[in-house]
Amino acid sequence: MTTLAADFIDRTLQMEGSEERASADAERIGGGLRFYGASVGAVRGAVRDARRRHPELTHDEVTALASELWSVPVFERRLAAVVLLQGQVPALLVSDFTRLEQLLRSAGVRELIDPLMTDVALPLLDRLDGVEATRARRIVGRWEIEGLMHGGSRG
Repeated sequence: MTTLAADFIDRTLQMEGSEERASADAERIGGGLRFYGASVGAVRGAVRDARRRHPELTHDEVTALASELWSVPVFERRLAAVVLLQGQVPALLVSDFTRLEQLLRSAGVRELIDPLMTDVALPLLDRLDGVEATRARRIVGRWEIEGLMHGGSRG
């Protein structure tokens, strides 16, 4: 099911893209990624439409979809993964910090790192309490030490 949703998002982003925007984004953002040239609005719309087409996706399927989108080094696909996770924050679990860490380490560009931190990881951290919060703070503390929280990356 996640492959159907990923294929739908990918096709939509490619159709919405333009060579001019792709070239401009590649020059502005870089990071060794490919670009379709789709706008942020098109990315948000593709994710929204995919969620409408596949409302039955479970937590595990949504996070797997985010990883599947991320697995191809195309900026708009990775941004779609971020948008998907932004909408999933209330359902994310402390165990999802491992996936978030993998995404952050391979992001390579601030335009992906910042929304992952600001709109996904930190709101999830704020929502947790007790042992889960302690575990998550340890993970995020490691990111801070390694510079991931401030636009740095390893990948």
